[in-house]
This record gives sequence, structure tokens and C-alpha cells, in this order.
Amino acid sequence: MNKIRIAVIEDHELTRLGIRRLLEQRAEIKVVGEAANAVTGLEMLKKVQPDIAIIDIGLPDKDGIQLTRELKALSPAKYSPTKVLILTLHDHQESVLAAFAAGADSYCMKDITFDTLLVALRNTYQGNSWIDPTIARIVLQAAQANTRLLTDEQNIFPAADSQGEKNNTPAYNLSTREVQVLRLMVDGCTNTVIAQRLYISIGTVKSHVRSILSKLGADDRTQAAVRALRHGLLG
Repeated sequence: MNKIRIAVIEDHELTRLGIRRLLEQRAEIKVVGEAANAVTGLEMLKKVQPDIAIIDIGLPDKDGIQLTRELKALSPAKYSPTKVLILTLHDHQESVLAAFAAGADSYCMKDITFDTLLVALRNTYQGNSWIDPTIARIVLQAAQANTRLLTDEQNIFPAADSQGEKNNTPAYNLSTREVQVLRLMVDGCTNTVIAQRLYISIGTVKSHVRSILSKLGADDRTQAAVRALRHGLLG
């Protein structure tokens, strides 16, 4: 079984060493690097190319969001894709949305238990976004506030073209009906309410929801909102 290779970028020495010591006690994890600031951290990440980088949002030279943006901008042909788990003491909406827009894969509060951190790391390693419940609430609120940007006239995600390829924006090709369902999903409507609003059966709603999550590569409605935020589709 391959070990999960993790690097820790945290300016507070005791916190960084504490996280490292706890991680090193797990047989499934190998800590491959650590750094106390963003500049040193980025160079370290280029060198060791971990599976996951745990990044503190409040680094002294530049914040973890900027570091995430710079890491995600590296050429995938030269550097293996490192997933980012943001760790923070704060749940400000601006920071949360900025982190996901920068390409963060998961977002955790520092007051979580170590067992919860392990769950977040395993999910992130498997390619899923793990979101602290507090953060999930903020993401959904932002999605609800910005659903006006979803249109019924055309697919929310246009087919790939030269500009889309240039920006590395995936083409999800949602149908007009799926856009309608997605709008109600991010408004927090249940399947029953969606069925009533669109005059379709609950079974049809469930089919559309499954299709939407599949096309967006999301496990649930929160992750669907995150995908949209990450690609700037919700403002």
C-alpha cells in the first residue's frame, strides 16, 4: 500500500512540529517536508512533490491562499499535482471563497480533532474535497447568493474551445434542465421541492441530480458548489 506523502507549511513551530509528530505515528502517512513560510514552502513543494500539502492560511511572508495559487499554477507536465488542504483559525467568508478559487482541495479549521484531520487527508488523497462543516455552510450561502449567474438559456459550462483550453476550465456540458435543477439545489431545495417547482417527478429529479454530480465530479451538493466557485462561475 502506498503511503500518503504529506508536507506541512506552518509558521508556528510548535503547531508544525505537533502536526508532524502526530502524522508520523500513522503507518499510512509519510511526512516528506516542512516549511515555516510560503517562499521556502513553495521551493520545498517543487522538490519533494508531496501528495498533499497542509498549508496554514496565515503565513508571515504571503498568505496560504497566494501560495496555493502559485502552486496550482505550476506546469503539471513538470510537477506532479499536489493537493492542498488549507488549515486556518478563521472562517471568514472572503478567505474561504478565495481559498477555493485559488484551487484549494480541502479546508479545515485548526480546532478539529486529529482523527478528523486524518479523515480530511484520506478524502483529499482520494481526490475528494473535504470541507469543515462550518466552511460548508459558508460555501452554500455564497452559492445561494450568486445563483443569478446561472442561466437557463445555455449551458452553465460551455463546450471546450481554445479559450477554455487555455484557461484549463473543464467543459461539463450541463443541459438546460440540469441547470434549472442545479439552481434549485444550491438554493437549498429538497428533491421534493425541486420536483414541485419544475413539475417533474421525484425520480426524474434524482436522475438529474446524479447526472449533475457526475458531470461536476462532485460527491454531494456542497462539492458541486465548490466546483463552481473554483472555476469562478459564481462570481
